Amino acid sequence: MFLAIVAVIGGIALIVLSADKFVDGAANLASRFGMSHFLIGLTIVSIGTSAPEIMVSAVAAFNGSPGLALGNALGSNIANIGLVLGATAFIFPLVVSRPLVRCEIPLLFLIGLVIYALASRGVFDLLSGTLLLAILPGILYLLAKDELARTDNVEIHSMPLGFSIVLTLGGLIVLIGGSQVLVWGAVNIARFFGISELVIGLTIVAVGTSLPELAASVAAALKNKTDMALGTVIGSNIFNSLGVIGIASVISPFAIATEVLQRDLPWTLGLTLLLYLLARFSVSGTITRSYGILLLLLYVSYLWHISATTVPS
Repeated sequence: MFLAIVAVIGGIALIVLSADKFVDGAANLASRFGMSHFLIGLTIVSIGTSAPEIMVSAVAAFNGSPGLALGNALGSNIANIGLVLGATAFIFPLVVSRPLVRCEIPLLFLIGLVIYALASRGVFDLLSGTLLLAILPGILYLLAKDELARTDNVEIHSMPLGFSIVLTLGGLIVLIGGSQVLVWGAVNIARFFGISELVIGLTIVAVGTSLPELAASVAAALKNKTDMALGTVIGSNIFNSLGVIGIASVISPFAIATEVLQRDLPWTLGLTLLLYLLARFSVSGTITRSYGILLLLLYVSYLWHISATTVPS
C-alpha cells in the first residue's frame, strides 16, 4: 500500500514535469520546421495540457483498466471547471472573451451531449472511439477561426536544436513512464480499499493530471492574461472529451457503469452549462471571486457526491 501511494505521488510529479518539458521541446521543433505560433498553440500546446490525461488513459486502457481511463477523462473535466477555474477566479477575476461565450463553451456543452448520447448505448466501443476521434479535426478547424488572435501570441522560448530534440524525446519517455507508475499505484490503491478504478480515476488521478491546467491558468491570470486561462481549460476539456475518451475506447472497449450516466456525466454537463451562464450573464463579462468560490464549493460537493454513492466492493 505504501509503495502504491508513493507511486501515485511520484507518477503525478513525473507527469506534470515531463508534460511541460515535452511541450517546450515539441513547440521549438515545430517552430523550426515552419509551423506558425498560431498552429503550435492550437495543436501542440493545447494537446500538451491534456497530455497527462491522454497518456494515463491510454496506459490504463492497454493495462485492462478502462474504468480508470474514463474516470480520468470525466474527473479531469469536472476538476478543470470546478477546481482549476474556481481557484483561478478566486485568485484573480477572469475576464471572459466573446469567442468563448459565442463558440467554445457552447461547443464544449454540445460535445458533452454527444458523449452522453454515446454512453447511453451502454458501452464505449470502437465505433464510439472512432467517431469521437473523427470529430476532433473538425473541432480544431472551428476553433481556428476564433482563436487566431489569442494563440498567435503563444510564447516559445528559443533553444538549440539538439536540446529541443532531447527535451521532446526525454519528456515523452518520462511521460510514458510516469503514466505507467501512476496507473499501477492507482489500481493498487483501488484494490486495497475495495473501491472501483472509476472512482480513483475521478478523484486522485483526475486532480493529479489537472495540475498542468491549474498551473497554466494561475500563471496566465497572474500575468493578466485571463482569457488564456479560460481558453486553456476549455481547450483541455475538449481534448479530454474527444481525444482521451476516444483513444481509450479504440484501445479497449468498455461498458459504462450506471453511476457514470446518473452522476458523473450530469455533473460534467451541469458545470459546463453553469460556466456558460456565468460567462454570458456576469457583470462586465467577468467571472468574479464570488463565482470562483461557488465553483470550488460545487467541486467539493461533487467529491461528497462520489463518497456518498460509492459502495466498496
